[in-house]
Amino acid sequence: MTTDIRETIERLKRGRSAVILAHTYQPAEVQDIADFVGDSYGLSVEATRTAAETIIFCGVMFMAETAAILNPEKTVIIPEPAAGCPMADMIGAAELAGMKARHPGHIVVCYVNSTAEVKALSDVCCTSSNALKIVSRLPADSGVIFVPDKHLGSWVAEKSGRELVLWDGFCPTHARITAAMIRRAKELHPRACVLIHPEAPKECRDMADEVLSTGGMCDYARKSGAAEFIIATEIGILHTLRTQNPSKQFYCVDASITCPNMRRNSLAKVAAALEGSGGMRVRVDGDIAARARRALEKMLEMSA
Repeated sequence: MTTDIRETIERLKRGRSAVILAHTYQPAEVQDIADFVGDSYGLSVEATRTAAETIIFCGVMFMAETAAILNPEKTVIIPEPAAGCPMADMIGAAELAGMKARHPGHIVVCYVNSTAEVKALSDVCCTSSNALKIVSRLPADSGVIFVPDKHLGSWVAEKSGRELVLWDGFCPTHARITAAMIRRAKELHPRACVLIHPEAPKECRDMADEVLSTGGMCDYARKSGAAEFIIATEIGILHTLRTQNPSKQFYCVDASITCPNMRRNSLAKVAAALEGSGGMRVRVDGDIAARARRALEKMLEMSA
């Protein structure tokens, strides 16, 4: 059955001149049929490079919105329209406008895990892989508002030495990581290197060997001489890491660290999106898209 649906997906993809992009947190079966698997930054870049007419975006809504904003001439389809992001919903345009009014003249750095409306009110976007670089490159005499993730923002502030005005947002999945989980994983795997995502709470980040984005984890694991790793982020990345590094061992910090929205996709939903019987085309209001695109393009420019 799996072979049949994979063959159907490949046939439909060719017929629609489509490319399938999947985040590293997606289910293994979805990652395996994707043309490109990566983190938010890698997917943003790939979305601008593809010559395909249709992008099937296997992730959550803010990611598909980003692809649509960067590719207004292409058709962007999300197989599961209900796949949202709780952190993105923690701040809206009105709340960000209020922050800007309270801190006039501040530069607004917006994590891509946000809605198009919030991006449209921002000066530059960032991902977890380039947030430190972008903030470090801002004028030293400028105040900085960082939204919506307080944990990523606090890590950037620590590493850059800059004072940031933070919004009280967070990723519920990464917020479930605890110091006790890390201690237990270390007891089980004492030789393993601990890699943690910057969306995790500070007390947990401080216990890790490296704080890295999902793409950063993949790069580090590939280049590292270590043979064992404890991974403190959404467990979907374990499939990516094991596929890329078959001779190394990867352990999840705890099996509970899953994102229910990332788990919503399946091969059947990808096939339905390609057939036109399922999924949803992602459209963003023209004015909002134009303003959000400036912030996203500024991110790509500053990350080069």
